[in-house]
Amino acid sequence: MHPAKIDRIECYVYRAPTDLPLRTSFGMLTDRPATFVRVIADDGAFGWGEVFSNFPQVGAEHRARLVSSIFSPLLVGRPCDAPADTWQWLERSVRRIAIQCGEPGPFAQIIGAIDQALWDMLARRRGLPLWKLLAQEIPVTDEYATGRVRVYASGLGPTAVGAMAAERQAQGYRAFKFKVGFGAQTDLHNFREIRDAVGSDAIVMVDTNQGWDPQDAAARITELLPYSPTWIEEPIPADEPIETWQALAKATGAPIAAGENIRGFDNFAQALRAGHLRFVQPDVAKWGGISGCLQVGLLARELGIEFCPHWLGGGVGLAASLHLRASLGEQGWAEVDANTNPLREAVCPLEVRDGWVQMPDTPGIGVDPTQCGIDAYRVALA
Repeated sequence: MHPAKIDRIECYVYRAPTDLPLRTSFGMLTDRPATFVRVIADDGAFGWGEVFSNFPQVGAEHRARLVSSIFSPLLVGRPCDAPADTWQWLERSVRRIAIQCGEPGPFAQIIGAIDQALWDMLARRRGLPLWKLLAQEIPVTDEYATGRVRVYASGLGPTAVGAMAAERQAQGYRAFKFKVGFGAQTDLHNFREIRDAVGSDAIVMVDTNQGWDPQDAAARITELLPYSPTWIEEPIPADEPIETWQALAKATGAPIAAGENIRGFDNFAQALRAGHLRFVQPDVAKWGGISGCLQVGLLARELGIEFCPHWLGGGVGLAASLHLRASLGEQGWAEVDANTNPLREAVCPLEVRDGWVQMPDTPGIGVDPTQCGIDAYRVALA
């Protein structure tokens, strides 16, 4: 039998309305989009991936058109049994056109989704959950990969943070992340509120979403330290020089987290080796997919830095992130958006017990968005 090759790529765009827009220090999500990619082989095998499409608001449709116009013609006929090789080949193949278009970010996001889908397909072929395939066959880990993932409830705030945290605590979460960068008074009020709601010993992180200028960040962090944040995420713009990040970490002694807006393994390696990060958070739908983010996870483990994949999207990317984290053992956390989103909840429902999720033994990433009753949210593409 000939090795299976990619036959076609299908792209599904969804938009789910929301009664409560998701606010960050840099913008607002007025609905919940998702761009799911299905790669189908010439023997009928398939796998799913998800493209980052939160911002800008027109991003989901735009990325779907990039998939159909640029990536599908490139990939049809390519082998589909070596995801990491295809990921590297795609990175090289579209490098120049991504620069020419001024869109290296969207191109990287699509490559990440295709890589997720190829790993999902390979794991389905092997009859293994993706986390177990990664753990057993790369190999990347050892007997410590149990399929258990420690999770935290994310995206809380900037209003009603205490009530939302208490609700998620009742659902089994034991760690919580809320958004800051809305002014010192609001941020401090919210930290007091969430501590009152979940207790002084609970694990609480804060996410600035790049919201502070470097000259102000040390003062803002220092104000929050009495409330014992487990980490301060992206306190300054991701593209500030490494020296600026190092100086901030040294000045405050604060645990710093970042990674969702780092692109390229060399840039991750530079940041990890610079010593200012205690937590690294690559995003499988922003850069690297499974192949690239796994490399980051292995380097982080070597350097003693906690590997905590970032995720704030639909259920396909969430499932991929959880499998990635599970493949490397029980250290670190995986992010689970605490806000209502049927494109996540219906596609990848979770049962959280005392802060942990047990990954299933379903082959692949274990989800299929076409079988989850979300057709009403699908967007027709011209």
